[in-house]
Formats: sequence, structure tokens, C-alpha cells
Amino acid sequence: MPDPLPPAAAPAVRPSPRQAWWLALRPKTLSVSIAPVLVGSALAFAESGAWTAWPAIVAALAAVLIQIGTNLYNDVADFERGADTPDRLGPPRATAMGWLSPQAVRRAAWAAFAAAFALGIALVLRGGWPIVAIGLASLAAGWAYTGGSRPIAYTPFGELFVLAFFGLAAVGGSYYLQTLALSPAAVVASLMVGAFAAAVISVNNTRDLATDARVGKRTLAVRLGRSGMDRVYPVELALPFLLLPLLAATAGRGVELVLPLPVAIGAWRLARRFAAEPGGTGFNALLAATARLQAAFAVLLSFALLF
Repeated sequence: MPDPLPPAAAPAVRPSPRQAWWLALRPKTLSVSIAPVLVGSALAFAESGAWTAWPAIVAALAAVLIQIGTNLYNDVADFERGADTPDRLGPPRATAMGWLSPQAVRRAAWAAFAAAFALGIALVLRGGWPIVAIGLASLAAGWAYTGGSRPIAYTPFGELFVLAFFGLAAVGGSYYLQTLALSPAAVVASLMVGAFAAAVISVNNTRDLATDARVGKRTLAVRLGRSGMDRVYPVELALPFLLLPLLAATAGRGVELVLPLPVAIGAWRLARRFAAEPGGTGFNALLAATARLQAAFAVLLSFALLF
């Protein structure tokens, strides 16, 4: 996932190798991979009354590693394709800036994918073949996001990708690891969490609309233009709140699910900021705020489900 480090916080001088690696991991958006595990596990407890800690912890670690691997591979692949240059609007990328070698970043990406695969073996012992399918699909998608002859990030399907893998696969898989089943409520919760992840990608791609178009990236933002994204982003932010009544009905919950509603005020403010933002680097702070909004929603929703 993209990292929302604002330009003002970007290092003005060459960072140390440790700092360069830290920036390459894009730590400020790693909550996007933890939020679905939190919600899926909380919903499983709410519906089944049982919870086992180790599958949730291992699933969260594996999800973070897949996101890290995707981020690192994106760092080197976009540089090699000419999409990332030192004058990009977003935060500086370690490979493009010459801070880290392409070979080192690629090796680190594969190491993260390999570590996630190893953790996945333990999860397979718990969940069986459905977890094999989810795990292998997630690893393949992490590579395919910027790898291969037609990367997902270079098509209009980036938002759909994160909705599927940071929503349906992550929430549904976490729920399944606890219950060994999948409920309608888990599908609803998946769409709620995934919509926020899609909004993060929408901010990133709207910021990079002009530069992406120049290098041949046909993202949804490039296809729809700024006016189209001014409509897409508010819908992505509104969907989780609109689905709360359906989640309450399918999960057998009541008024406690109003707990995440105060976050809607923040979503409304972000939608207004998005429409008013003229473009360019101003979207970096908006991207950070969108990731934080998802985290706040996930925590409050989990509390509502548990209590």
C-alpha cells in the first residue's frame, strides 16, 4: 500500500540505510493489513462465543508481511518501469532515490513473501485447504500488483484488488480461522473494511493522476479523471457506514453497532478535503488521514462487536 509520509516529513538529505529501509516499508499504512484481521476475529467471537489467540496473531503477522512484500516489490518495479522518479509527487521511494539497490529491495520483497508463506503453513494446519487458497492467492496478488506483463496497479482494478484482498480475503480468512465457517455477516464486514482500503488507493492514484498518465498507467483515476474520483472517494468512505444496519441484522447485533458512527464525521470532512484539494503533494496528508480513519473505524467496530 502507498505510504502517506507528507512531503514536509520526507528526508532532505540521504537517510541512513536503516532509515531508508524503514521508509521503503511504508509503515504508516501497515494498519490497512491489521484492521481486517481485528474485525474478522472480533466478529467471529461475537457470533461463536469462542476465540483462539494464535491464529489471529499469526494471520496479522502474515498479512503485514504480504503488504510489506507488496510495498517493496512496488518500490523496485515502479522504478524499473520508469513510473517512479526522484521528482515524483508522492513520498520519495528508496530505489528511485538511489538509497537502496534494486537487487536488495527485490530480495527483501521475496524474503517478506517467503516469511508470510512460512506463517501460512501454520494457518493451514488450522484452517485447511480454504486457507491454502486464500494464502496462495494473496501472495500471487501481492507480486502481481506491480509485477508481470500487466500489473494490477497499472490497470483500473487497483481499488477492486484491495477490496478483495484487504477486505474479503483478510476479514473472511480471519473469521474462518476462528470458526472454520463463513457467515453472511463476515461478508458484510469484509466489504466495510475493504471499502476504506480502496479509498486509500483512490487518494494515492488521484494524487499521481498526471504522472501515471504520462508513463502509461491506466488507473481508475486516469480513466475517470479528477471529476470522477471526486465521486468515487466519498462513496468508498460512505459504504462502511451505510452497511452498519445490514451488519447488525446479519450478525444479530443491536444498537451497540452505532459505536463507529462518530467516525462518519471524519469521513465527511475527508470527502470535503478531497474535493477541495487542488492536487499534487497535498494528497499525501489526506492519504495518511484515510488510513487512520480506517483504523479508528475498525477498532470501534471491533469493540462494538465484542461488547
